[in-house]
Amino acid sequence: MKDLEGRVALVTGGARGIGAATARALAGAGAKVVVSDIGDGTETASAIGGAYVKHDVTSEDEWIAAVTFAKKAFGGLDILVNNAGIFWLRPIVKTSLEDFRRMQQVNVEGVFLGIKHSIPAIAERAQKWDGGGSIINISSVAGLVGSPLTFAYNASKGAVRLMTKAAAMECAQGGMKIRVNSVHPGVIDTPMMEQAVFSTSERTGEGIDTARERFAKRHPLGRLGRDTDIASAVLFLASDAAGFMTGSEVVVDGGMTAS
Repeated sequence: MKDLEGRVALVTGGARGIGAATARALAGAGAKVVVSDIGDGTETASAIGGAYVKHDVTSEDEWIAAVTFAKKAFGGLDILVNNAGIFWLRPIVKTSLEDFRRMQQVNVEGVFLGIKHSIPAIAERAQKWDGGGSIINISSVAGLVGSPLTFAYNASKGAVRLMTKAAAMECAQGGMKIRVNSVHPGVIDTPMMEQAVFSTSERTGEGIDTARERFAKRHPLGRLGRDTDIASAVLFLASDAAGFMTGSEVVVDGGMTAS
């Protein structure tokens, strides 16, 4: 089904992992997709008939350029997926102020800039669609519950959760017809997750396979999440099927936060 035919989406961090799976899902539903990434996203964009723009989400100028690129390439912007982010495991007392600030700069300021600069562009076309325009912010279960070694990450993803709600209320009260929701993945089998597995293996002295199994067992469903699990949730939120959802938290974590 081409539920998103005629719409234009911008996916940050779209070159690999959850971002690439999301770009594929949106394109499969008929959207034209701009793959934005600080790394090379040409291959991902070409495979889905989209376009790639090099994009550092911490730069306001590059956000303005990315939104402008989407409008020039495909005629507008209807969907923003704020997916780009960084992650590491570190004890609080070994976290430098510089590292803490860097986590917030990418994960929080990047989302802020995306929301700020996409709203005017999305609002221009939102009345065309029954469900309006859509902004989807990728938070995390770390935006809902705390855990050891993720202090800086918890801070950033908790901020994304409440920024989402604030933006949803502002867009609704302003009559902009833009819905803003967050997605909260569990541990997803991506290159970013592999960094966590390697770090855990080094810290505990256990093998890579054992460390992976440790992460899988955190989910009552008994497996790691797949990038397509998250992409499916994003696709739903981007579509008119979610037209009465804004300020919502969509948790896709295999039951991780259920108890």
